[in-house]
Amino acid sequence: MPGRILVTGAGGFIGRALCTQLKRARIDHIAVVRALEHGTKVDASVMALGDFAAADWDAALSGVDAVVHLAGRAHVMHERAPNAATPYVVANVHVTRRLAEAAARAGVRRIVFASSVKVYGETTQPGHPFGAGNMAAPQDAYARSKAEGESVLRTVCGENGVEAVILRLPLNYGPGVRGNFLALLEAVAAERRLPLGGIDNRRSLLYLGNAVSAIEAALRVPALAGETLPVADAETVSTSELVERLARVLDVRLRSFRVPASALRGMSTLVGRRADASRLLGSLEVDSTRFRELANWSPPHSLDEGLAATAAWWKLRHTL
Repeated sequence: MPGRILVTGAGGFIGRALCTQLKRARIDHIAVVRALEHGTKVDASVMALGDFAAADWDAALSGVDAVVHLAGRAHVMHERAPNAATPYVVANVHVTRRLAEAAARAGVRRIVFASSVKVYGETTQPGHPFGAGNMAAPQDAYARSKAEGESVLRTVCGENGVEAVILRLPLNYGPGVRGNFLALLEAVAAERRLPLGGIDNRRSLLYLGNAVSAIEAALRVPALAGETLPVADAETVSTSELVERLARVLDVRLRSFRVPASALRGMSTLVGRRADASRLLGSLEVDSTRFRELANWSPPHSLDEGLAATAAWWKLRHTL
């Protein structure tokens, strides 16, 4: 493992888990957040910088050997901002450029950047997952900003001799998950009737523990320098299989039923939820073989282990 590590977005889903692991392993690190949460204990390893777009990154990066850049504007399902692209560009491009330039001035050796598989596109064809050799084809403001952030990082790092490792990550899940995955988990837990039976698609996921393990590899493995690679769990899953497995680990009755995919797409279009239907019905699969080979890495947790840990967290959360 390298010397001092700076982690941006340390208060986020992956950031919290990564910093917990670094602390457990007694690895020198700085956990950068925008603001301290109410009641947070003062910790020398935590640094609040306010607005990242205007932050003093030079001071934060003093003595830092490697950066894990997790901070950014995440995908918003139903964007209502008048200029939807601007917040993404500021958070995912402008901040990345300022951070990378400051890292170069500070003599940082390596930057690991968390990007998204959506940079490849929105869907894959059966048997043709996105992989290391696929061209970028982002379809929305979020994905375009992540692709541009990648480009900015490569340019700045290339001009200044900083190693860049870009990880394109799929949908994450695990204890503390939010968003669509949590909504699906809660729907299954409540034994709601779900029209998700018999959906024949393939989705790549990434368990939180596997994400942290992959980032650790990205920090230390020399062969990954300069690479842009997808990372995912070993197993892909259909939406139907996912709800079945969630019901199993939650120990509830699954109440899914079949509705033709064409009918679901039609109904979702009528109510303005076509994008939601695409995520449930379409495939988005990646092949992470290249990352595994270069890093000599395999996911330490199986899909079932990850789902069981997520369900255990959810149950504990609802008994407190």
